[in-house]
Amino acid sequence: MDKDRVEGKVKDMAGRVQRQVGEWTGDTRDQAEGTAKQTEGKVQNAWGKVKDAVKKPGSSTPTEEEEEREALRRNRAANE
Repeated sequence: MDKDRVEGKVKDMAGRVQRQVGEWTGDTRDQAEGTAKQTEGKVQNAWGKVKDAVKKPGSSTPTEEEEEREALRRNRAANE
């Protein structure tokens, strides 16, 4: 998983919290800043997904799916 996906998700969640607190307290500045942070996080997360999707097979960093397949293969081999 690309680091942009993780960082983007963290920003999205932090923005969501800030926006919600702003709504509860009536602070329009927190609402606006939270919404902006959420949007930034969603964009960063999407960019990370794009980077994950275009990784070439056989690259030095395996995808999660490739790691799962390899773990299943090793598990089957160990049980035979």
